[in-house]
Amino acid sequence: MLYTRQNQNCAETLSSAGSRYLNVTKKTTLIVHGYRPTGSPPVWIQQAVHLLLSVEDMNIIIVDWNRGATTLLYHRASSNTKKVAEFLKTLIDQMLADGASLDSVYMIGISLGAHISGFVGQLYNGKLGRITGLDPAGPLFNGKPAEERLDPTDAQFVDVIHSDIDGSQYFKCDHQRSVFLFLSSLKESCNITAYPCNTYRDYRNSKCASCEAFQPMPCPVLGYYADKWKSYLILKNPPVTKVFFDTSDEEPFCLHHYLVDIIIWNKTVRRGSLIIKLTDQAGNTAESTINHEVATFQQYNQTSVLAGFDQDFEKIARISLAFSTGSVIGPKHKLRILQMRLRSITNPERPHLCRYDLVLLENTEIIFKPIPCENMQT
Repeated sequence: MLYTRQNQNCAETLSSAGSRYLNVTKKTTLIVHGYRPTGSPPVWIQQAVHLLLSVEDMNIIIVDWNRGATTLLYHRASSNTKKVAEFLKTLIDQMLADGASLDSVYMIGISLGAHISGFVGQLYNGKLGRITGLDPAGPLFNGKPAEERLDPTDAQFVDVIHSDIDGSQYFKCDHQRSVFLFLSSLKESCNITAYPCNTYRDYRNSKCASCEAFQPMPCPVLGYYADKWKSYLILKNPPVTKVFFDTSDEEPFCLHHYLVDIIIWNKTVRRGSLIIKLTDQAGNTAESTINHEVATFQQYNQTSVLAGFDQDFEKIARISLAFSTGSVIGPKHKLRILQMRLRSITNPERPHLCRYDLVLLENTEIIFKPIPCENMQT
């Protein structure tokens, strides 16, 4: 089913008789759905069409393989994926004969559709312009050789959003979330920043907040515009980069990331978590949703805590901190802060905010007005 800016509300069914709207000199995006055990059409299709056409004048082809995807037997649907890929090659071959370029072919595959996209890419020896895999199906594909699944070599640029790492239940919201994260990236209301890192734990422990490798570009973003970082990413050897991110629970899903650098003057080591709140000049408050991991604080050593907020305050009037060891019995501990610095990773050009000589009594919130930083340890 073909949609363009000329017919974005009513699809044209492509056939051998030709097309009224297909313009092969433009970019062509093929969207391939996944396993459909109930046979119902994906609810997000029309939204995807309108958002894609709003950001770029292109051809959008919705690949309807519902007859092959609708079965209660998942393995039967998965066995149909290569047949769909062969059919799509016939379509793309005809477009190429009419003057299209493989460079301008972009495939977006969801679940089993991600592997279909990979199989199409393999048929063209990795010459397709781009493939985006949205939570590629795991069962029957995990651990398989590259030619039996979506692989980084299947296109000139392959980006994948994994939102369900176990793949055990198709209708879990985390499996579908990858689609809505991608759609959110088209709205550009805010960007979901993704941080290159070896492991999620390293990311959460603030070990990967620097994106110096991409300068003068910032950290990569998730979704449609990820290919802006293509020239940086494909030069790596091997040309594969894992990135990690956290999201808020509601659209537009993005979090605004800060590093909170703490230097203490306690003589003994302190272990615990920080709860951080920001308040702007209008009194709006945002609490960090990802900084509640246990950190280790040592005398005169800087500890950096990653904090993500679902609101972005350009000017912060007040900061509140609370320290907890997780214990509700026994004496309360104190965290004696020599220096605290708040710096935005999302907007690194913003001035750093500091506070000096604070004492946090465990499980007790302290609110203060930050001041511009002096020359603090980096």
